[in-house]
Amino acid sequence: MKIRRTALVAAALVLAACSGNPAPAVGPSGDEPPAVRREFRGVWVASVANIDWPSRPGLPAAQQQAELLAILDRARELNLNAVILQVRPAGDALYRSELEPWSEYLTGEQGRAPEPAYDPLAFAVAEAHRRGLELHAWFNPYRARHPTAKSPLAATHLARTRPDVVRTYGTHLWMDPGEPAVQDHSVRVVMDVVRRYDVDGVHIDDYFYPYRESDSLRNEIDFPDQPSWDRYRASGGTLARDDWRRDNVDRFVERLYGEVKRAKPWVKFGISPFGIWRPGYPAQVRTTFDPYEQLYADSRKWLVNGWLDYFTPQLYWPTARTVLSYPVLLRWWTEQNVKGRNLWPGNFTSQVLPTEARWPAAEIVGQVYVTRGIPGATGNVHFSMKALMRDPDSLSTRLAREAYREPALVPASPWLYGGAPGRPAVRARPAAGGVELALEPGGGSAPTWWTVRSRAAGGWRTEVLPGWTRAHTVAADSTGAAPTKVWVTAVDRVGNEGPPTTARLP
Repeated sequence: MKIRRTALVAAALVLAACSGNPAPAVGPSGDEPPAVRREFRGVWVASVANIDWPSRPGLPAAQQQAELLAILDRARELNLNAVILQVRPAGDALYRSELEPWSEYLTGEQGRAPEPAYDPLAFAVAEAHRRGLELHAWFNPYRARHPTAKSPLAATHLARTRPDVVRTYGTHLWMDPGEPAVQDHSVRVVMDVVRRYDVDGVHIDDYFYPYRESDSLRNEIDFPDQPSWDRYRASGGTLARDDWRRDNVDRFVERLYGEVKRAKPWVKFGISPFGIWRPGYPAQVRTTFDPYEQLYADSRKWLVNGWLDYFTPQLYWPTARTVLSYPVLLRWWTEQNVKGRNLWPGNFTSQVLPTEARWPAAEIVGQVYVTRGIPGATGNVHFSMKALMRDPDSLSTRLAREAYREPALVPASPWLYGGAPGRPAVRARPAAGGVELALEPGGGSAPTWWTVRSRAAGGWRTEVLPGWTRAHTVAADSTGAAPTKVWVTAVDRVGNEGPPTTARLP
């Protein structure tokens, strides 16, 4: 009965959230503006198997760039504020690297550079920042070859340079997490990107030890890490094998977080594990799949210890499902978040696509509202961009008109470093159809975004602009009235907001 009541309450939440009543476009008409909404609105852009980008391998560089620009423009149109771009799907690189070969998902042949030459990650970072979007680099830490791969491994791939630490597992090649050389290599790859690129975050997904595969007789195959296990035991290791595997993953996560913070404290480190920790947590969760036992992922430990800046459990279940319910799981994760890290759940947005057609758009829109209703959860990450590039069941239209009608700032991460931008210098003058602003930083941290809140006859309106902006026109409101007051703040790259500068106009 308790479980059934939970499902009914969850269904009611979705119905209320999806009633079609849009969020107000303007705030109260008082002398001070409303606070800018703080909400992470992210989307995964997957390169493995060409899920999202590029649309197929081997496209000319100009077409690759055009597709990526279309993705970034779409994110901006939908009032998203972050893109999580997969740059290392399988021991390869969608950026210029001296450590790993170019990805075949980019050029059609592993090791072949794009033609004409360019660096996709540098391009993505620059164009995302031009649009006021965060760009997070997404890495798969251990996969060495995906079943969709067609070209031969390049001579510089780890499976060729260090075949002794790469295992054949079912249809995959997998870097053995128990090999110190593998951990060193994957950390070096991530840190190479952190040091060379102006990324806002680095992101690892749920693939640590691989999901279990079966042989032709459907017998489950154990991961073939006997050599690394034998060396561990010979060196005096005392952990049981499963505990040793979990410890390998734990040490990697903790080490990577520490190295990112030492190199660039402002770069956010995020993990998107499988959406449950273990069956029975919370009590309603009944499933035979146990990521703790099968992926050796103690994801609750990472969150409790604060070895990350944001946590994105993949909550890929509908709201009203009895056994695995989106709000039930999300609420449980908020209760584990004792360090107060950012909690931005992942949503299975692609389930709305016609090829899937399992969920209506109302489910995803409803999940955004449900997230807002659970204290401690402050955003969502959509899988994947393909669903938002289209408008299945009017999903993108509904997000733009309802849940994401107004812009939002990425929630602050105050533990990363202190300080905030100073009070900006703002000059305002009436102009045809609105007000022209000249913006200059006022000291302190450099602005990554500006918030511009303007009041006219219809009330307050909010805009979020990229921090490089120096001139901006605030248009008249929907009634045709020009703003009579403008309120501007600067926000740094970890979300700290400085004091406002106000300008009154006749």
